Amino acid sequence: MISETISIKEYNPYYKAYIDKASDVDILKGLKSSFDNAMDFYSKLPYEKHDYAYAEDKWTIKDILLHVIDTERVFSYRALRIARGDKTPLAGFEQDGYVVSGNAKKRSLESLIEEYKSVRLATISLFQSFDRETLLKMGEASGFPISVRALGYIIVGHENHHIQVIKQRYL
Repeated sequence: MISETISIKEYNPYYKAYIDKASDVDILKGLKSSFDNAMDFYSKLPYEKHDYAYAEDKWTIKDILLHVIDTERVFSYRALRIARGDKTPLAGFEQDGYVVSGNAKKRSLESLIEEYKSVRLATISLFQSFDRETLLKMGEASGFPISVRALGYIIVGHENHHIQVIKQRYL
């Protein structure tokens, strides 16, 4: 498990489950592999499932994909700030509010996939610019210490987690 290769001091324990779902110790390989898997997965979803939620108070598949996109943007931004030496503590964000105001229901899955593609390619480009020293830089987010590399693992593991949830509860 990846959480065994990095120190618990590099992330909020809340994120351990996501870090352990990251697909590769090499962050770039993980970002690229999960990108390929996600593109294949989302592009093959049956149309009738796009707006499906398995319970009244749960997100639809489109909501989930938009949540993954928004979360990746936030975590990439955190990685950028920390990588550039910004020591300003970074606030958390209210994911449920983002989903509500994101209006995924008014968008096609195809438009969300295109947005996902743009965001992931930008994330890959950002992480390609980081050397080993930069990946180890520490900052603070949501009141906890976090490293640049932990943010990369969380991005991958978070996405893998949500695809797993969709497979188990939505399909």
